[in-house]
Amino acid sequence: MVVLKNLECRISVIIPVFCERAVINETVEAVRRLKGGGTAEIIVVDGQAEGETLAAIRDASVHKVPSKKGRGGQLNRGAAVATGDVLLFLHADTVLPHAAFERIADAMRDEACAGGAFDLRIASPRSGFRAIETVANLRSRLTRIPYGDQAIFIRGSCFRSIGGFKEIPIMEDVDLMRRIKRKNWRIVIFREPVITSARRWEKEGLVFGTLRNWSLMTLYLCGVSPERLARFYR
Repeated sequence: MVVLKNLECRISVIIPVFCERAVINETVEAVRRLKGGGTAEIIVVDGQAEGETLAAIRDASVHKVPSKKGRGGQLNRGAAVATGDVLLFLHADTVLPHAAFERIADAMRDEACAGGAFDLRIASPRSGFRAIETVANLRSRLTRIPYGDQAIFIRGSCFRSIGGFKEIPIMEDVDLMRRIKRKNWRIVIFREPVITSARRWEKEGLVFGTLRNWSLMTLYLCGVSPERLARFYR
């Protein structure tokens, strides 16, 4: 876990993966390079039955947790073994800002703060991504419901009291933050951005991927079940 000097806050980093052997060591090393990252508790939860991503990890101090496929369940498995006061859920293709742990620890000084996330930046020079970032950051600030690729963090006691993530095939991040919001717990969104890979947009197409994501969110908020929505998200 991360224990920062003069800040009584222990942070555990939980990384759900599925077929991420090509990038997992870069992800772990990026966490280690952060301020306070050298002593971070990093938990990698692999949803691939063969455990290829876990086998590829070079850092011997990383906790390796096998799991059934499904991001919500994988995140819950990681949280179950975490020892930190704060749980930071990090996607394998996302890089945290250098002072991320310090910013989280500062926020946790406020007992009314349950958690939060960071602004989003996409690792691509294409101008279209700047528009996506602007809309995503504005949306998360207005709604206080950030997405998982914004590196959601939550106080461990709050996470346990609301029952963790629902083990649904899609929208587990939105569901969690909506439940936190209904409790009227404080959610912070830091302006320092995480940097996430553009690989999914580049594979599917920027316009298609964006419109598909917005459509799925709209349908979910209108009451369409995650099970039905998952058919359109591959």
